[in-house]
Amino acid sequence: MLLCRTSAVSQSIARWGSTARRRGAVLHPALSFNYRSCQSVSSTEGETQPVDAGSSQGQYRDSVLLPCTDFPIKLTGQKLLDRELEIQRMCGFAELYSWQRERKAKKEFCLHDGPPYANGDPHVGHALNKILKDIRNRFEMLRGRQVHYVPGWDCHGMPIELKALGELGPSSLSALQIRQKARQFAERAIARQKAAFQRWGVMADWDKCYYTFDGAYEAAQLKVFQEMHSKGLIYQDYKPVFWSPSSRTALAEAELEYNPEHVSRAIYTTFPLDALPAKLASEDMKGVSVLVWTTQPWTIPANQAVCYMPNGGICRHPTIPGKEVPLLPANHVTMGKGTGLVHTAPAHGMEDFSVASHFKLSVECIVDEEGRFTELAGPELANLHAMDEGTEKVICMLKESGALVREEPCVHSYPYDWRTKKPVIIRPSKQWFINTASLKDKAKEVLQKVRVMPESARGGLLSMLDRRTYWCISRQRSWGVPIPVFYHKDTGEALINKHTVSHISTLFKEKGSDCWWELPLESLLPPEVLKKVNIHVAADYVRGEDVLDIWFDSGASWAAVLEEPEPRADMYVEGKDQIGGWFQSSLLTSVAVRNKAPYKSLVVHGFAVSEKGEKMSKSLGNVVDPQVVINGGTVDTKKDPTTPAYGADALRWWVAESNVFSEVQIGPTALRSARDSINKLRNTLKFLLGNLQGFDPRTHAVDPKEMQYLDQYMLHLLRGYSIKVTDAYSEFDAGRAIRVLQAFINRDLSSFYFSIIKDRLYCEPEGSLGRRSCQTVLEEVLDGLTRSIAPILPHLAEEVYLHAPGHDEGETLFRSGWVKSSSVWRRPGLEEAVEGACAIRDSFLSSIPGKNAAQYDLTVAIEPGLLFELMESLQEEPTATCSQLTELMMSARTTLTSSLPRDLPADTLLASGSFLINLEGGVIREDSAFSIAAVPTSAARCPRCRRYTSDTPDCLCPRCQSVLSVAA
Repeated sequence: MLLCRTSAVSQSIARWGSTARRRGAVLHPALSFNYRSCQSVSSTEGETQPVDAGSSQGQYRDSVLLPCTDFPIKLTGQKLLDRELEIQRMCGFAELYSWQRERKAKKEFCLHDGPPYANGDPHVGHALNKILKDIRNRFEMLRGRQVHYVPGWDCHGMPIELKALGELGPSSLSALQIRQKARQFAERAIARQKAAFQRWGVMADWDKCYYTFDGAYEAAQLKVFQEMHSKGLIYQDYKPVFWSPSSRTALAEAELEYNPEHVSRAIYTTFPLDALPAKLASEDMKGVSVLVWTTQPWTIPANQAVCYMPNGGICRHPTIPGKEVPLLPANHVTMGKGTGLVHTAPAHGMEDFSVASHFKLSVECIVDEEGRFTELAGPELANLHAMDEGTEKVICMLKESGALVREEPCVHSYPYDWRTKKPVIIRPSKQWFINTASLKDKAKEVLQKVRVMPESARGGLLSMLDRRTYWCISRQRSWGVPIPVFYHKDTGEALINKHTVSHISTLFKEKGSDCWWELPLESLLPPEVLKKVNIHVAADYVRGEDVLDIWFDSGASWAAVLEEPEPRADMYVEGKDQIGGWFQSSLLTSVAVRNKAPYKSLVVHGFAVSEKGEKMSKSLGNVVDPQVVINGGTVDTKKDPTTPAYGADALRWWVAESNVFSEVQIGPTALRSARDSINKLRNTLKFLLGNLQGFDPRTHAVDPKEMQYLDQYMLHLLRGYSIKVTDAYSEFDAGRAIRVLQAFINRDLSSFYFSIIKDRLYCEPEGSLGRRSCQTVLEEVLDGLTRSIAPILPHLAEEVYLHAPGHDEGETLFRSGWVKSSSVWRRPGLEEAVEGACAIRDSFLSSIPGKNAAQYDLTVAIEPGLLFELMESLQEEPTATCSQLTELMMSARTTLTSSLPRDLPADTLLASGSFLINLEGGVIREDSAFSIAAVPTSAARCPRCRRYTSDTPDCLCPRCQSVLSVAA
């Protein structure tokens, strides 16, 4: 006899329901009712709707085990910010790095941090780089490796010096005063950047960072310098270098950027030439820069020299009476434009210097450090700026001499100082150089053993090495590491060797490099050092005034930061601008000292740009401030004057989801998408947490062998998910990890497993094997999802872990390991059974479009064979309302037979299909056909579980009757 609605039964239900209320159960939307129409109320997964107390079904609402959790489905505004900061405190974010360094681990993972420049506020480029690194570090730590990651800052250089000086001129301060101001400026910038990196959740020991202005770091740097100098790789010479007139210092290939819209002047000239062939004389000549052409020889294509100028040629200078200059062959000159005759300036051009060296020409510098013509250029040009009024004067002089045919503006790409954004010139200077020509073959060789991601970046590294014949490492500034050289007062001869450099290195380690200016010369060159180098009087020498290029500063970081005995990192991760910068300077210094690369792999990411793909600039109003992204506030744009508080995890999601190997776009659209994706994820996590109320995996977990087949299959899918997501992180592809996560949630969980198991979760007895089996899987899924998102969303992951069952108080996710995956979960035979049932399910659902599957009785006809046997494993009885097969079909009743009945009702919906069984690697293969018949059920809907399995509308179905009888 079915359990009907009577006063006695109502009382027993009320007693059972009071227990459920004490557990905090609420009505799930799938079981909610509209009082008037008795239709289900739709809502999103995990949310709840109130039920009218007067509903006829209301008396059963407390007998249903509905999701219950205080985990919020959404956090916004100040609550979000407060929660992230609370998570950082509660879960020990600040202590995590030190904890993992102290634990025992079989392997170490070393990611060497490229030092950001300490001259400004944190920006989205910093966020992109630091978060990318942190995602990988957290992944490696969760896998059980001991992570070595020491954040650092590049603290020297002209931009910091200029900003520190402000309106003060360098001549008004001593070197030590300049250095003090520069250090203070750098320290303030470091403090702001460090605070931002910590807020973003970057894992490190922030009390133990490295700074290129630390004495110990400088000493390690000088050790590299000394070893390279001892090998003859560092030398002093007088040759052309890129020179920045605005900062009056030499620059390296790495400190240049090219302005493709630079306006110069093109000139067409004619002047007397001796022995000039008619063919050449008849063509117009197109000049290039008129910077220093006035006193220099001319060159012609080397392959044309024999043909056109068998006896050489002499030009008479157009503005200096009586001056003659030779015509010389050169390989860098082509006939592509003009006559193939170009002016040669040995002191002001790299190729020109090579020609002059070959023909033993004099190298006269006619432009000073400020970019002005000297007296050597003639009295009319002296003191005029070569790039401005000097050019105009040269053109006037050509006009007056009758040598100018035509002049016009010429737009072309021209090198600029990347810091001052001003054009550079080429002029000779006595500088210190590294002979990279002798290093690049070995550098190319070791680079072939380095993994580069993306592989396309390898070509850029190799081409940069090819173009770099030498590296100028001296700078004419005060704020930097002094080059430890002394010069004889009378001869100018340099004193530098392993004894002097070693002593200076020791002083720097103890006192810092300020001692180069603070200590008397006798302390820098003490008697014991003088004795070793056979010098008697220190007073015969003066200390050098040049400092080392900051690319040498940072390029030697492997020697100062990485651990002995093998200072080599598993990975360097920086933007593509470091192809010609830190990646290369680190490679060259390491190859020079020890014939190997300082890294095993390189990851080269793109730049952060606006959503339109534009470079960010304040004038365009498209700058995205990461602090505003996190905390909300006013942004610099008229279209979107304010931005909401997205929190740190949204910023991290943006980084992870982006294709970081190209330009990375950021703006309101991308940030809203990140926030919405996280909220959808929270929705799924809330559903999982809500259905684990009262479940403790330590005591309630069901062995996989005892689980229902659908649950075992879900573990099988979870194992596949864990393998895919682990592979994605291992390949430095967090974007793929996110796509794998979303596909798993959308396809395998929300659209499949969750939709099937709700009836079992809500309506089965709390401690039943079927419900515990399902909860065991949900707990494993929750654990797997939480751990797999942790590298990207550490705040959310720890928040979920605090709500998840089965953990001791104070335990945190990041101290408990990576995604767990058991080989026991792999069930290929079971996979065929469930996926075969899913193929039948798909045919069934497609035969009733827009209809509720629960309102149909389903008959499945399969000829005897493997597929029939597999379906029998899901339903032992020929027909059932509560079998595993019926649960999968989500139908009212499922009948399994070998053939469809002949007397089907007129309103029967028919469909057919087939399923290919492939077992044991193809040894067992069978393509099995099936037919289905869906008939509207004659059963009534149960007022408790709302399945169509009751005899009458007012009575409970047999399953619910049994559940409530036991409860009563």
